[in-house]
Amino acid sequence: MPTQRPFRFGVINETMLPAAEWVAHVRRVEELGYATFLIRDHFVPDFFGAQLAPVAALMTAANVTTTLRVGTMVFDNDYRHPVLLAKEAATLDLLSGGRLELGIGAGWLRGEYDQAGMPFEPAGRRIERLEEALLVLKGLFADEPLSFQGEHYSITNLDGYPKPLQRPHPPILIGAGQRRMLRLAGREADIVGVLTSSVRTGVLEDAATERLAAAVHEKLSWIREGAGVRYDEIELSLAASVRFGDTRQTLAETLLQERGWPGVTLDDVLEMPSLLLGTLEEMTEQLLERRDRFGFSYYVVSDAMTEAFAPVAAALAGC
Repeated sequence: MPTQRPFRFGVINETMLPAAEWVAHVRRVEELGYATFLIRDHFVPDFFGAQLAPVAALMTAANVTTTLRVGTMVFDNDYRHPVLLAKEAATLDLLSGGRLELGIGAGWLRGEYDQAGMPFEPAGRRIERLEEALLVLKGLFADEPLSFQGEHYSITNLDGYPKPLQRPHPPILIGAGQRRMLRLAGREADIVGVLTSSVRTGVLEDAATERLAAAVHEKLSWIREGAGVRYDEIELSLAASVRFGDTRQTLAETLLQERGWPGVTLDDVLEMPSLLLGTLEEMTEQLLERRDRFGFSYYVVSDAMTEAFAPVAAALAGC
């Protein structure tokens, strides 16, 4: 188990609002004590709804706040050449006063690639490209010019400008759910966002098998395989599904009926690390127990839960 880290909490932007209301919402996220404000990277609504362009939106969010960190959950590596992404990220980090968290992944939404007219290559190729991109990003954030020759990218004596304010680079988050990606995350990331859904087929699947406590333990073992001795340095993150109510068992029964998960018991649902069910006090207990048991200390909730979840975040942030 990694060294116990203090809790922190983020809000991911899922509700598109008129500009003034959106800015007010970002300020409210900071006011309520959340650590980070996050944006996905999609062209099409699909599962999560319409999305703003992440770089411009995050710079706006940073401009209207003072301490709130901003980040991506996550950039699709295929949508930007890493030289371009390095420059955008470094500029955002510099102008935000060092508040960027750079989340990145290999890409997964097949329909989005199709609609945008981009080739959706096999997962292995996308992951290979991400591996190289991470080397390019870190190289361009470094002090010396970068020369790099890979199968996917070729960089010749390029000195990244500007340099990010955070050194040696902004914290890198890799979102991953399967062995190869989690091993890569363990090797290269500062933060690992562990997926408890499946995107292996190019669509988002709410697979109960990915959420089970045993499955999450296995995912953590894959991170450890990649990380080796640096495992204790990694911050572990989950996107949480939150349901408030007086009776955890009733909430779990309702969820089980709604999802129709075959072969899953009520106890399985109650033990799922990404589900937070019950009262404020019960959620606080769940988070403490799961940090002890799994090591998760950084939780992200939908912006639809910003107000309702704030007391939980306030009770545990920094603890």
